[in-house]
Amino acid sequence: MKKLMMILGIALVLFLAACGDESASSNGGAEGSDGDWVPEGNIELVAPSAAGGGWDTTSRMVAQVLNEEGITERNVGVINKEGGSGSVGWAYIAERNDPHNIFITNPQIVTSPLSGIAELGWEDFTPIANVIADYAAFVVHADAEWNDLNELMDDIKANPQDVSVVGNSVAGGLDHLQFLKIAKAAGVDPTTVKYVATQDGSAMTSLLNGNVDVYSTGLAEVIEQVRAGNIKVLAITSEERIEGDIVSEFPTAVEQGIDETFINWRGFMGPGDMDPAAVAYYEDKFKQVSDSEAFAEIREQFGWSEVYMDSEEFKAHIQSEHDAYRELLEDLGMLKQ
Repeated sequence: MKKLMMILGIALVLFLAACGDESASSNGGAEGSDGDWVPEGNIELVAPSAAGGGWDTTSRMVAQVLNEEGITERNVGVINKEGGSGSVGWAYIAERNDPHNIFITNPQIVTSPLSGIAELGWEDFTPIANVIADYAAFVVHADAEWNDLNELMDDIKANPQDVSVVGNSVAGGLDHLQFLKIAKAAGVDPTTVKYVATQDGSAMTSLLNGNVDVYSTGLAEVIEQVRAGNIKVLAITSEERIEGDIVSEFPTAVEQGIDETFINWRGFMGPGDMDPAAVAYYEDKFKQVSDSEAFAEIREQFGWSEVYMDSEEFKAHIQSEHDAYRELLEDLGMLKQ
């Protein structure tokens, strides 16, 4: 009899454990009381770059708001997975395949595979939500001879090998393409632009040391050096001037007669085939971040624009970007064959 009771007891334990497994999400989360997905552990935002860049800064500001405003039930942390123009971080997400690990991205998730820089691309992941739009900035040393973008472009047309343009992405990466897009609209043959790639984050140092002439980067990356009087901004790539301290002084390429813009959107993606309930969870949290006063102050501080897109909108936008960049890279002879 005792032996029978022991067997029945073990069977009951196994049955209850199985029921518990069924109540958990098949994609690494738990099921809430209303059937929605909720995280079982802390959330990790992956910045596929070194500390201090646009991906890193945006991730840390989003994590700060999520934590300090009590938007998430679990702690949100940021880790850096640097290398390969983002591909190291993307591979990390793909390998872990865990909805507790999501990553920030931008048009580079589209351009890198198109140009052959990376194997993984946006189709391998799940778009969750876009949170901001940033813009490119083209800056020179404070003592440089150029005072506006047209003067610079005229010199590149006349003597392209005498003007070097530096960026923190490889050739075919975002810093390179954003400059080529504007240069092409200004009448420059983009194939003649002398581009120098520094993936170790030393582009600003190279500019300040006089080793290069122009730095193609994101708007947020130049504000402190402008404030210190070390550099000057020849143009930014927004349609209109950006409101805010310092940034409102930066002229656009459009107002200088160059009819072209460049938007560096930044949003979050998760593993491929992500549980739709997990996507909905993050959509809601990022929308709360976007709508918060705390994040509005952060956007103004960095010169970011509010551009929230939910998962479906974000996916459609990325597809549109994919088609546009494919055409641009083909025109430049940089499309992967």
